[in-house]
Amino acid sequence: MRHGSGPIRAVIIDLDGTMLDTVPDFHVAINRMRAEFGLGAINQESIAAMVGKGSSNLIRGVLALDFDAALVDQHHEAAMRAYQRHYLEINGDYSALYDGVLNGLDAMRAMGLRMACVTNKPLDFAAPLLAKKGLAPYFEIVYGGECLPQKKPHPMPLLQVCSDFALAPGQVVAIGDSSNDAEAARAAGCFVLVVPYGYNHGRPIHETDSDGIVNTLLEAASTIDSHNRGGR
Repeated sequence: MRHGSGPIRAVIIDLDGTMLDTVPDFHVAINRMRAEFGLGAINQESIAAMVGKGSSNLIRGVLALDFDAALVDQHHEAAMRAYQRHYLEINGDYSALYDGVLNGLDAMRAMGLRMACVTNKPLDFAAPLLAKKGLAPYFEIVYGGECLPQKKPHPMPLLQVCSDFALAPGQVVAIGDSSNDAEAARAAGCFVLVVPYGYNHGRPIHETDSDGIVNTLLEAASTIDSHNRGGR
């Protein structure tokens, strides 16, 4: 991270592809939805490339594999209802924590960092998922994709967290797996660390403008600690 800047006081962490591998959940719910429309199953790799820009965008992408733009518009609302119904039935059943997530969150909490989760996932999906996986107690604030007028890659959700915490953006680091997270952080004036194991719309993470690639959230905590010790 930038030499000479002040200490980090808070972290804003993404959910899908950063803390949890949720593509297996998406895979089940999407294919159950597709079956209702008489469409064949698709694989997890296809779904992973579409994750990160919110549920509406995800379902549009899934429908566009079979339908032209007019039919996507025609079926989008019904497909969203079916997808949401199926997703809520299995939310968290097939997803798994990435290595180092709980250790990393524990380390960040021990450092006294304030923590928020900002995701483009709807809050009705994100909140129960965080609770089910034991992540909810770590976060003072959780914003889903519909909680504010704009979502990532717009900086608004990150700036809102900075305001909630009464911190300058330069005292906050965002951690995510995609260009959405990096672009939002850059626009907000926050630091950004990215993980290499997530989705990133099918693109290599090294192509993303960030302040560093960390292999786990535990490594992210160590990076923040080193930065803070150097900044004192």
